[in-house]
Amino acid sequence: MARPSFWHVVLGCRCPRCGRGSLFSGLLTTRPACNACGLSFRAGGIGDGAASGLVLVLGAAVVGMVLWVDRFHPSPWVHAVLWPVVTVPLAIGLMRPLKAALIAQQYRHRASEMEL
Repeated sequence: MARPSFWHVVLGCRCPRCGRGSLFSGLLTTRPACNACGLSFRAGGIGDGAASGLVLVLGAAVVGMVLWVDRFHPSPWVHAVLWPVVTVPLAIGLMRPLKAALIAQQYRHRASEMEL
């Protein structure tokens, strides 16, 4: 069986070993194991690595966009409506691939810790 490409795993949120099973059982909940090959995702937990990296990068990007929009002197309600609508979907949409990337990298470089 050929090893799936890194981008196939990350963008499809797939198992890093087989490339067929899903990593997530819910929106951001990681499955206990791959539903196709049985690889356990619990053994090498990634913790808050994806969340902390995303907060730093997305936070800086959103603050930059806020400052740019503020140059046009919008009403305060524009900021109150605009930024949650922009930030929440971006955070959720980027969190899944980031978690998948961390799990894939851990599988490839620290396989002994994942009990393989």
